[in-house]
Amino acid sequence: MTSSSSPSQDTQSFAQNHPDGLRADALMEEDVAWSHEIDGERDGDQFDRSERAALRRVAGLSTELEDVTEVEYRQLRLERVVLVGVWTSGTATDSENSLAELAALAETAGALVLDGVIQRRDKPDAATYIGSGKANELREIVLETGADTVICDGELSPGQLIHLEDVVKVKVIDRTALILDIFAQHAKSREGKAQVALAQMQYMLPRLRGWGQSLSRQMGGGKGGGLATRGPGETKIETDRRRIREKMAKMRREIADMKVGREIKRQERRRNKVPSVAIAGYTNAGKSSLLNRLTGAGVLVQNELFATLDPTVRRAETPGGRIYTLADTVGFVRHLPHHLVEAFRSTMEEVGDSDLILHVVDGSHPAPEEQLAAVREVVRDVGANKVPEIVVINKADAADPLVLQRLMRNEKRSIAVSARTGQGIAELLALIDVELPHPSVEIEVLVPYTLGRLVARAHSEGEVISEEHTPEGTLLKLRVHEELAAELQAYVPVPAV
Repeated sequence: MTSSSSPSQDTQSFAQNHPDGLRADALMEEDVAWSHEIDGERDGDQFDRSERAALRRVAGLSTELEDVTEVEYRQLRLERVVLVGVWTSGTATDSENSLAELAALAETAGALVLDGVIQRRDKPDAATYIGSGKANELREIVLETGADTVICDGELSPGQLIHLEDVVKVKVIDRTALILDIFAQHAKSREGKAQVALAQMQYMLPRLRGWGQSLSRQMGGGKGGGLATRGPGETKIETDRRRIREKMAKMRREIADMKVGREIKRQERRRNKVPSVAIAGYTNAGKSSLLNRLTGAGVLVQNELFATLDPTVRRAETPGGRIYTLADTVGFVRHLPHHLVEAFRSTMEEVGDSDLILHVVDGSHPAPEEQLAAVREVVRDVGANKVPEIVVINKADAADPLVLQRLMRNEKRSIAVSARTGQGIAELLALIDVELPHPSVEIEVLVPYTLGRLVARAHSEGEVISEEHTPEGTLLKLRVHEELAAELQAYVPVPAV
């Protein structure tokens, strides 16, 4: 009699004799019964092969803004800085205002200001800017606040940077490097980027450092490329300096080429006798806001330092109908790095070539007189100190009335306006009309109707005092420049005998 056995017994017997075959059969079997002894000890749910291969989202790993607080978001991304200033002259308030401006610059650059200290000295220390003892105290402040950067309110020499970093054990930068960083972030046009790159390389050249292989020498150049061991070769840091000088020369050539295009436009305006007005002033004084209010230019307006760098030229018209150009220039700041003045000299020529300067000052600032002095120093550096100037005291709606009275008493050609509310804008336009240079020749002509182009030029290039339409043509009494007066001379009416 043949004994019958269950499938499980047959499977166990087969497994003893063919263990690999059982595993293969199980993998090929589409419907395998669940066994508590075998399957109960498996960790987790069992999935089909397609489900096992699919992507699965892991919860709790997202770091988007809604998953963390705004404060944590800022701490993750902003450098934590401590500010250091040396008070050498002026009052304590002056030094505090300078450090407050440095804090605004640091925040514009994207840093989180933790602390600020000022030291009273006759002059900055030649080695560590603030002296060895104060440098050690600064190290304690850095450790206490958890800062990772120290910003000094002045331009440090390469030696001062190295020695101060050796003491505080964190990165040290100066005011010049901070302003250059802001300019690099805000430059948008090709010319602006080139000017900032040139200024950065001028600043970086004397501050290159060499470690390890950077000070090793290349092999000397023997005759015919033999053993090539005669004479010391060029070190790596010398090679870097040479390459930076070559790049600087290339940048200067590119900026000079771009200058040609702007000069052609300027010559065209001169040829057409279109007067020009330049808006100059301290950074964040409201120059772009004033340009938008006067011309509707739509330039970026932001409550931060150096929000706009690239010059903007717009067409404007006086209440009397005269056409002129209005140019917005880069903002100035106290102790503006000379690298920037040199690099942006071609842009600042808009100020020197203008017929009138609107010097915008922030009336709500704690020290507006210092802003005026800092801007006039830069204007003098670019050779524009002989151009007529109107002091425009902006933000009059937020300024102290006593400060406005003091400024207007000290500055004879001044006017208080508010670019935000429109206060004083009509009076400013009338003042621009008065201060712009006027054509020198007064003439009365009778222009035939067939020469309408001359009438149009008379309106665009001159000042029309009166206009009358007669059967013979257009009778004009106007002031024009000498060139146009010579063209109109043929149409001067002959007096009746």
